[in-house]
Amino acid sequence: MPLHDPALPKDRIRLKKIAVFAYHGVYAEEARLGQRFNISLDCAIDLSDAGRTDDLQHGVSYADLAALVQEIAVSERFHIIEALGERIAQTILAKHPRIAGIAVTVEKPAAAIAALFETIEVTIQRNRSHA
Repeated sequence: MPLHDPALPKDRIRLKKIAVFAYHGVYAEEARLGQRFNISLDCAIDLSDAGRTDDLQHGVSYADLAALVQEIAVSERFHIIEALGERIAQTILAKHPRIAGIAVTVEKPAAAIAALFETIEVTIQRNRSHA
């Protein structure tokens, strides 16, 4: 889920597969029964000051990012995971001005489709010029 914009910082904060149990989906059964979703973040951010000073004020708290993902994923209901990913991306960019760009991948391993698969996933990529 890399961010390819050459104008973005090369440094990254990544959180992989934050697991949440939520009620997203088009079908009534998904809203009633719920299912597991895995959400990953790839944040483009200049971490040179944080690395040089050893001070979190020059970076972003991983715990804050994970908590924000969990809060959005379990407190709101979305019919499609594209909308969930969009909401997470826009909210993180709005709340964390140090993050220049973000890719949010939402996995739905138990999607209700008639096929055998490991997971269904959508990746939303946004940066400050698109926010």
